Amino acid sequence: MKKILSVCLACILLLQISIPVSAAEDGPEIESPAAILMEASTGTVLYEKAADEKRSPASVTKIMTVLLVFEAIESGKLKLEDEVVTSAHAKSMGGSQVFLEEGEKQTVDTMLKCIIISSGNDAAVAMAEKIGGTEEEFVRRMNQRAKELGMNNTHFVDCCGLTESTDHYTTARDIALMSRELITKFPQVFDYSTIWMENITHVTNKGSSEFGLTNTNKLLRSYDGCKGLKTGSTSIAKFCLSAVAERDGIEMISVIMAAPDSKTRFNNAATLLSYGFGKCALYTDANEEKLPNVQISKGVKEDAACRFAGEFRYLDTNGADLSAITKEIRMNEEINAPVEKGAAAGKAVYMLDGKEIGTVDIIFEEAVDKAGYLDYLKKAWDKFQCFST
Repeated sequence: MKKILSVCLACILLLQISIPVSAAEDGPEIESPAAILMEASTGTVLYEKAADEKRSPASVTKIMTVLLVFEAIESGKLKLEDEVVTSAHAKSMGGSQVFLEEGEKQTVDTMLKCIIISSGNDAAVAMAEKIGGTEEEFVRRMNQRAKELGMNNTHFVDCCGLTESTDHYTTARDIALMSRELITKFPQVFDYSTIWMENITHVTNKGSSEFGLTNTNKLLRSYDGCKGLKTGSTSIAKFCLSAVAERDGIEMISVIMAAPDSKTRFNNAATLLSYGFGKCALYTDANEEKLPNVQISKGVKEDAACRFAGEFRYLDTNGADLSAITKEIRMNEEINAPVEKGAAAGKAVYMLDGKEIGTVDIIFEEAVDKAGYLDYLKKAWDKFQCFST
């Protein structure tokens, strides 16, 4: 399937590999001192301003916390229905909170709502202790994951961003990187970040009571297509935001740091999002068509099934005619056994205006062993049987 979606500056995406491109010098003027705009599927950077300047992220820190929660769920170490017990340490958190009591039990699902919707510091710490045993161990894992994601200018000292330590810092670019990892790997996060209001029930030895969660991301109500992601503010960080919006299949991440006030951060984020949507056109090829079997020499089988390794996505920012994109299948000239499942059999090459704009590997769906003496003997016998009949 091929789609052309919207209109955009020039970038290339090879299969599931982002090639971030520095933003053009021209772009919207915003008041916030640090910002970045990234197209999520390709990782293409469309705008940046002091994007590598280290700053306090406040509760935007919780994006990494939520990422580790979802990764724990994916690995089977955690389930949404598992109970999480609030410790005295978690209860003691100040700032934004959902007022969990020591010993109170809530499910992982509810804790995620408290963290993502209402930015509950107490819920974030409770989840950190559930996964890491201690907040300190969880924070160590946060920093390790940050390194794996290439967040080279980030260091966390807590899991919620409440600290005002100068040793707790990140950058607009690094926030975009962890935001992209979260939303592309775990799009179910939007099941939480798009909730505007919801009640949870506190059950303690004092009885049960309802508590209302209200989303801190006001763009959900004011910006068409907004569906996340996380706000944050402290006296040292000022007003921060990682905003995610989608229009016509294009998903944008707008990061704002150190805005002077809440209104400015939302206005600046919206300005960048609109700039991106106005500039970008995205071409996609799902690569769902069936490919013919590939001939194999010296194998126990004479051919093997193959498929495209994935979809192709190309982000254009120059207003090119994306309907002119062509696709050519190029198979490897001679393939000898043994062949491993997943090995390259060829590639699909995409061209635009005479230039290659990307490729997608074609891979084997099955392994083929090298033929031995007995295999050749069997093949000869089978041919003889066919001939004799």
